[in-house]
Amino acid sequence: MREHTILRIVTKIIIAPILIFALYVQFHGDYSPGGGFQAGVVFAAAIILYALIFGLAEARRAVPPGFLRVTAALGVLIFAGTGVATLLQGGNFLDYDYLAHDPIHGQHYGLIIVEFGVGVTVTSVITSIFYVFAGRGRRGDGA
Repeated sequence: MREHTILRIVTKIIIAPILIFALYVQFHGDYSPGGGFQAGVVFAAAIILYALIFGLAEARRAVPPGFLRVTAALGVLIFAGTGVATLLQGGNFLDYDYLAHDPIHGQHYGLIIVEFGVGVTVTSVITSIFYVFAGRGRRGDGA
């Protein structure tokens, strides 16, 4: 891909806006369509675009598979931890009313936290799946 200078430059320019859009979808999901799953897919798409243009080895250096394993587990822990926190407060699992002094604030906080956990997990899992399938048939690349 070294000879495709325009593709490399355009990719460097558009990856940051893609990531910013993913964050917008992530944190605006409780007010409009979007949320953790959609943001996770958009975020993973930016990483996959980087891998397609700059190479799988370069993408693995930028976002290592070990980091993806940790963040996938962390996202699930954030989701489940929110549910456990509501249980400890005296509510049902994922009953967001108990997360704040006011049920409306609790609902808002709960949605943001749970959707963040979902987004982190989806990004990590989709990127990991891409790494596995893109690395098939290659020897000695650390897959």
